[in-house]
Amino acid sequence: MGTEVGQAPAWRRAARLFTAPSRTSEAAPLRWDLGFYLACLAFALPTALVSEFYGYRVWGNFATVAYGFGAVHSGYLLLSARRGRTPRGAAGSRWCGIAAVALLGMILPLALLVIRRLTGVDWLITPVSWAAQPEVWVIERSADLLLHHGTPYVDVTALGRAPVVNDYTPYGPVMAVFGLPRALFGGTPLTDALTDARWMFALAACACVLGTLKLLKWPRVPVGAAQLALACPLTALTWAVAGPDLAIVGLLVLSCALAATGRTAWSGLVLALVVSAKLIVAPAAAVLAVLVLVRRGGVRSKAGPDWAALGRFAAALLATTAALHLPVYLVDPAAFVEHVFRFPLGMGVVRSPAASPLPGHLIAGTGPVGQVAAFVLVGAAAVAMVVWLVRRPPANGSGALLRTAVGLGALILLTPATRYGYLVYPLVLLGAHLAFRAAEVPAAPPAQQSATSTSS
Repeated sequence: MGTEVGQAPAWRRAARLFTAPSRTSEAAPLRWDLGFYLACLAFALPTALVSEFYGYRVWGNFATVAYGFGAVHSGYLLLSARRGRTPRGAAGSRWCGIAAVALLGMILPLALLVIRRLTGVDWLITPVSWAAQPEVWVIERSADLLLHHGTPYVDVTALGRAPVVNDYTPYGPVMAVFGLPRALFGGTPLTDALTDARWMFALAACACVLGTLKLLKWPRVPVGAAQLALACPLTALTWAVAGPDLAIVGLLVLSCALAATGRTAWSGLVLALVVSAKLIVAPAAAVLAVLVLVRRGGVRSKAGPDWAALGRFAAALLATTAALHLPVYLVDPAAFVEHVFRFPLGMGVVRSPAASPLPGHLIAGTGPVGQVAAFVLVGAAAVAMVVWLVRRPPANGSGALLRTAVGLGALILLTPATRYGYLVYPLVLLGAHLAFRAAEVPAAPPAQQSATSTSS
């Protein structure tokens, strides 16, 4: 006959996982967890089935299992919470889903793709064969060029053939550093596998995370922060198939941690590495400069703007940036400008193929008026960010990360030539914002802590 009298339909019973009251205070975060993993699963499964890129499909298969496990585990914890029970041991931890994504959605697909890459299908024009995205090959080649010619940039007008998009290295000179291990030690299957640039990106990102946590005195990182920064599909996918953006955003977060803890010269130096690798994050310099100038909580918090600290920050940033760019520029100024500026702006000999379903690209695609409108929107967003910085300057690291995430997010959404994968920057920065905010919360006085523990 249909459903029995008094028994709700299955879809309604499932919906009650999100809406029904529970006997514990754990229900709200567990509902978030379940929704998060289901949304990630909705991204991973189609990627596994229909993506044109081989590496994406491999990642999608692994990630589908990882996010599926996260959803099932979160549902189990939510049902337990509704019944007033908390599972014991590791099975009762919300970090189980994070661990599953780290292992199944990041480490294992990367290892498989590194091995698959040894079959030698780099530089083909068939995405269905790519075990690494083109940026990996390009960065490794740029390191070899830097070693042998003093510049990672080739003269695309002197190739003896029509240049193609993969002849370009649209990064700053620092990015070539991640390809140096392969350029120096590669050449055999074993050394090629061990020196794949993606391992270097991953190691750099992990080192930045550890350095940041040490500067923050090892705070208790919220699960939501790890979900946004680590377990979201854009982070996990980038880790497996490409990786440079994770190293860059890791260095950016580290620079913010250095600025927030008063190490202004070191912050400027690390930020110079960031800007000298990828120009898209250059707007972060304005946010960190304001943070350095008005940072509160230090010995000078009531003495007005700290112009001396700003001077140290700016001197380290400018001097290091000049030292990193000038030698490469002098080797071949025309090639430097062509690769680093003209190509990303769509003004090079070959037009950048960067495209996305994001608003800026869609608006610019409507014609000349749309292109003007897209750039007007970018300018309006920049003005809004300046007003925000002036009226509400960031007083701590979490505030600086929030403003940087919003600013870069607006730039990525509104710039005509961009990729949706760049949204990994604001997502990671928002996750870092939550971690910084947890570290900045003052500890309760001992008497209050004692009363709280007694009442519980």
